[in-house]
Amino acid sequence: MFTGFFYALRAEGVPVSLTEWMTLLEAMDKGLAGASLHGFYRLARAVLVKSEAYYDRFDLAFARYFQGIETPPELAERVLKWLEKALPPLQIDPQQRQPFVPWDLEEMRRALEERLARQDGEHHGGSYWIGTGGTSPFGHSGYHPAGLRIGGESVNRSAVKVAAERRYRDFRTDETLSTRQFELALRKLRELSQNVDAPPDELDIDATIDATCRKAGRLELVWARPRKNIIKLILMMDSGGSMTPHSRLCGRLFNAASKVNHFKDVRFYYFHNCVYQTLFLDPFCRANASVPTEEVLRNLGPDYRLIIVGDASMAPSELLMTGGAIDWTAYNEEPGLIWLQRLAAHFPYAVWLNPLPKAYWPTTEGRDTISIIGQVFPMFELTVEGLEQAVKALKTKR
Repeated sequence: MFTGFFYALRAEGVPVSLTEWMTLLEAMDKGLAGASLHGFYRLARAVLVKSEAYYDRFDLAFARYFQGIETPPELAERVLKWLEKALPPLQIDPQQRQPFVPWDLEEMRRALEERLARQDGEHHGGSYWIGTGGTSPFGHSGYHPAGLRIGGESVNRSAVKVAAERRYRDFRTDETLSTRQFELALRKLRELSQNVDAPPDELDIDATIDATCRKAGRLELVWARPRKNIIKLILMMDSGGSMTPHSRLCGRLFNAASKVNHFKDVRFYYFHNCVYQTLFLDPFCRANASVPTEEVLRNLGPDYRLIIVGDASMAPSELLMTGGAIDWTAYNEEPGLIWLQRLAAHFPYAVWLNPLPKAYWPTTEGRDTISIIGQVFPMFELTVEGLEQAVKALKTKR
């Protein structure tokens, strides 16, 4: 049965190797797929798919090969078709928003599977079935204090999990507008120290002028040992989701940090909404281009200056709960707040840059999480002025 699935994947264009296939069979032999097709889907995709670019092809091959088997899939294609027809987004007044209460991830998974098994048509504007524009915990364009958004766009920012959304933007662009200002602000972070091991081969202009004057205009060249920048910088950037509207602004900061070559070392990492046990090496947040956060903490010393960029706006569960990570396929065994506190404790020179104007912080949908993160890191606006204030803060230990 499963051998045919291997050829189905290859026929669909998913580059599956025999080594990966044998790894999948070994994982199944150890019972990692559980006893359901749902579990096999998750295991097979994790083992066989190298890049998010192949997710859709994998889903097509899976749906065609296992068509007709009665078991609730993770995200049935029929559900996505139902959700293509949507009611206008449901706008929720701030006074109508319910306070945060912890929710259970496994209970949410069971509820989704139960609805997928029972639902046989479209539902819009309701409070129970998978649909749009209502108060159901499953669907999009509606409101629920602890819901799973399936497709669609974020409207009320109330979803605690998101599925079928894989849209990230690369920060590396050719935009130069305002990049120069960011560069100048970052250069103020430089600290120079004399390289005592190097030969004195740099002309010291001020000392040469002084020595020449002392000799009544007779030229006296004074050479000095070169000075080098000792500052090491880490830039961690939130990618995707609510940060998409700010991608051009973040792109300017990325370009500026890339062009400033006066730092001893510069590292770039990415995350989605909050930092957990994994950091990504590109803004597409791909699992095959990632590194454990513990490894970053272990390998990079506390002398690095840390700049975290993000709107800090998320469901409180993403900060405060185990399993609160927004991605439906992700699971964090420790709350995001714990990881942020670890970063703050390890890097005493650290700031948070927020692309949202400061005037909005007390009133925006993410005001609770902005306030919590602001107690962990000094927070500044992602503007030239805000960056200059952040640079001043980075010169002294917290």
